[in-house]
Amino acid sequence: MTIKGFLITGLGNPGKKYENTRHNFGFMVVKAFAEKQGWTFKADSNLQGEIASGTVSESKVILLLPKTYMNLSGQSVRKVLDYYKIDLTHFLVVADDIALDFGTLRFREKGSSGGHNGLKDIESHLGTQEYQRLRLGIGDRDHGYLEDYVLSPFSAEEQKDLPKVIEEGVDFLDKWLMKETYEKSAKETL
Repeated sequence: MTIKGFLITGLGNPGKKYENTRHNFGFMVVKAFAEKQGWTFKADSNLQGEIASGTVSESKVILLLPKTYMNLSGQSVRKVLDYYKIDLTHFLVVADDIALDFGTLRFREKGSSGGHNGLKDIESHLGTQEYQRLRLGIGDRDHGYLEDYVLSPFSAEEQKDLPKVIEEGVDFLDKWLMKETYEKSAKETL
């Protein structure tokens, strides 16, 4: 039986070294959402991540920050989905996207990883590309080697706009949960 819950996963890399890098944009947005809700993250070694949880519109919401490093994110995601028995239709990943300009947010209900190794690993562990994702633009990678770019901090110019973009991401998560909980309750009523 599936619980009446939702999982929102922010992608990033653990540790101070990566804390303010472009690749941790997903972590930043999910942490800001938790802070707004008054929820606290706690490490869970069995689930290979940090977990925060609470209730939104009478539905359980789990927030996950995998501690497996980006390229192994699927391990933690699979464990949390199984442990909490959350249906893939109630699962959302928040991740950086090199193909989108900085500040652009794009929601997709399904689709390819777009070359993002964290999403590739999630798809590998789920056996499908049919899960929802919020992609956060980190800008043009014409600045050199891809790995160096995504693991570098945001530019001074981007840092000025970062709080606003993170807030837009948090607002999206609020709206996504309201829409999903509304649709879920409507189905339960019928």
